[in-house]
Amino acid sequence: MSNFAAKLRKFLRFFINKRQKFIAFTFILSVVLFISEYVLGKSAVVMIFGVATLSSLFLYFSLREDLKENFSPQVLILPFFYSLAIGLFYLLVPARFLTRVGMTFLYALGLYSLFLSQNIFIVSAIRTIQLLSGARTVSLVLTLLSYFFLSNVVFSLHLNFFFTIILVFLYSFPLVLQSVWTYTLEKNIFSQVFWVSTLTVCLVEVAAFLWFNLSTPTVIALFLTSIFYVTLGLSHAWIERRLFRSVILEYFWVTAVSFIFLIFFSSWF
Repeated sequence: MSNFAAKLRKFLRFFINKRQKFIAFTFILSVVLFISEYVLGKSAVVMIFGVATLSSLFLYFSLREDLKENFSPQVLILPFFYSLAIGLFYLLVPARFLTRVGMTFLYALGLYSLFLSQNIFIVSAIRTIQLLSGARTVSLVLTLLSYFFLSNVVFSLHLNFFFTIILVFLYSFPLVLQSVWTYTLEKNIFSQVFWVSTLTVCLVEVAAFLWFNLSTPTVIALFLTSIFYVTLGLSHAWIERRLFRSVILEYFWVTAVSFIFLIFFSSWF
């Protein structure tokens, strides 16, 4: 009995370190996602939402000590939507073993990086650390990836106009909210609602325009994601008080190139 108790204490000690928790939870979620996608196929949609929910719950469990004094609900947004985006996009890729393995590896790598970056945000809200800039970059890349995958899935469904813009709103608002939070680190989730709502409405209007476009879902998703990137980039520059002319021109050219890309790959007949 004492031998069992010693082994149990050793096993539980593994979960003391946050980095070890992140590794364990990433492995568990990746395995569950792979099994649900590779074995269950398209009937795994419910399981995908379960994995997305667990990703946020696991992050909360890992950071619960830090969140007691500095609880920010925005930290739980991106893990949910990242897992949801990867899981739903899984269903659109060819059902080959190597493809599934590659997607699972991408998911695991991104989720572990995401856990680390969210931890940095929580700690940075208490004290200044040098890793904050890197965490913001990682968060932005994963946010853009999630937005692209979700947009690709939504436009691949070929739903009617109103269902499409509703779905775009449902994932745009929280992703914009968490992205703005990474620069403000404001615990009050309602302090940025008006600003975030305004940005989300702009994205929904672009999505409404794209619904009438005859391009492929991938092209539409790329253009919408580029507008999403410009929207976030200008917002971050404004928050950091560096919204200079050069910055505005930079994002203007990103928008112009994206629009030319959309026109070039649009079907006109």
